[in-house]
Amino acid sequence: MNHITIGQQGRFAFLTGLFMVLLAAALLTGEYLLLILPFAGLLFYAGWAWREYLFYLLLFSLPFSFEFNFTPSFGTDIPDEFLMIVTSIIFVCYGFMHPQPFTRKFLQHPLVLVFAAGLCWTTVTVVFSTEPLLSAKFLIARSWYIGAFLLAPLILFREPERIRRSAIILTTALVIVTVIALVRHGLNGFTFATINGSVNPFFRNHVNYSAMLAVILPVLIAFYQFASAKMKKWIMVAVLLVILALIFSYARGAWLAVIAGVIAFYALKRKWLFTLYLFALLLVTGAVCWLREDDRYLQFAHDYKSTIFHEDFGQHLLATYRGKDVSTAERFYRWIAGVRMLKDKPMTGFGPTSFYENYKPYTIRVFRTWVSRNPEHSTVHNYFLLLAIEQGIPGLIFFIILTAAMFAYAQRIWHRNADRFCRVVAAVTAVMLTEIIVVNFLSDMIETDKVGSLFLLCLAALIATDVHSRAVSDPSPDVERVP
Repeated sequence: MNHITIGQQGRFAFLTGLFMVLLAAALLTGEYLLLILPFAGLLFYAGWAWREYLFYLLLFSLPFSFEFNFTPSFGTDIPDEFLMIVTSIIFVCYGFMHPQPFTRKFLQHPLVLVFAAGLCWTTVTVVFSTEPLLSAKFLIARSWYIGAFLLAPLILFREPERIRRSAIILTTALVIVTVIALVRHGLNGFTFATINGSVNPFFRNHVNYSAMLAVILPVLIAFYQFASAKMKKWIMVAVLLVILALIFSYARGAWLAVIAGVIAFYALKRKWLFTLYLFALLLVTGAVCWLREDDRYLQFAHDYKSTIFHEDFGQHLLATYRGKDVSTAERFYRWIAGVRMLKDKPMTGFGPTSFYENYKPYTIRVFRTWVSRNPEHSTVHNYFLLLAIEQGIPGLIFFIILTAAMFAYAQRIWHRNADRFCRVVAAVTAVMLTEIIVVNFLSDMIETDKVGSLFLLCLAALIATDVHSRAVSDPSPDVERVP
């Protein structure tokens, strides 16, 4: 017979007493929401006791989560955003009570310091924001993204096995959602016109869907390298399903990202990755300067009446080639407005999530399209430009330094490590980061749950792997051991 300890009896009596007190208070005041508090406390206790599994549940929920608006001005992602908040609170409390994981090897890691500097600058831009309430809400939401996908992994990823387990859980969930989407899309004939409806409610549109597929693909390929002969067959089926889903996602940016990922892998092997990234940045900067000189960009203005959205993908590609695709034309419309906005607030920007409220006076009419009314309040469709607009040139510089440093560390880990697992983590994060950057050159998804979470997980995996690899290679007592 199991015996109940005195401690267990005390906890039961405390929770029972708390519930009775809150029940009485709810009956007296009519505020029945008070009854949620003891159950919230019980949930916190369960999360504290099984925090590792809470994190895995969060990862599993990512592909299944969907956007839900409680009011026209208040929406959230269900259920992953709720799990982010709970995970953040629990791991922050755990970090304060058990500071061992947060030794100077983690807290003083250059990637952590660069990220922290960028976050501090974001806080400064909130103070100077033209939309302080929206920017403050962004910063608050950003805090639980960081807690859930950077802080929690840095605690858990001290054991390399947990990195592998996390990748398996997240990838399994995405493959399940992919099968659902493929079946629904297949029933509609795999047409371009029905792809957005097929991926709802899990993804806002085919762009978000394809971006997550592209970024997860290198993880599946890495699994194949480690799997047994029996498991390789199943993993190959999953790889083929993801590739098929990518093809029928009809997302040009995701296709380009996969190609860029392959190039990044070969550049990593030849120690060209960091240099290639810097070259790409210089190339883009040079192109922007060339277009701005003497207003040369005006030569590429399209015909308002000729831009159209095609339901046939072949016509869609042809329209893109001819410069008559409405989505491409609308991007130019907003990019030009964004570059012009930089002149007014180059240092602190207009503030996080303030683009929509400020960009229309900066647009040029000759680039306007028939979707320029922008009823969905979407942004500039280029994360680098969005950072410069909303957080100033310093905000963009901090992000460029962070991503460049991530590439540099991935290259360093790959070439200075004999451990196969560390090398695979370095390669996968380098390819994933490349793909994230490519899709965000045509979109702005770093702050979303589907792609932004993967960016932070890549950062955490690189930091943990770098610390682990140095602990293995350096037997000195001041280097932290990974249990």
